[in-house]
Amino acid sequence: MSPLNRTAMAKKHAGKWVALKQDRKTVIASGKSAKSVYSVAVKGGYKRPIITHIPRSAAVFVGKM
Repeated sequence: MSPLNRTAMAKKHAGKWVALKQDRKTVIASGKSAKSVYSVAVKGGYKRPIITHIPRSAAVFVGKM
């Protein structure tokens, strides 16, 4: 699987939960809670949406634990 460029998605949906189609590119629904986003996606006819949270900003960790 090749990496996806989700820059535009991150800018548009920052801080929200999103439901994606199985292609991992197409946003079906977005909102404040995972439960509401899942509900909207299922009502829209998507049986197995991918639910994920888009962070408000990108954080990079470099170091050693």
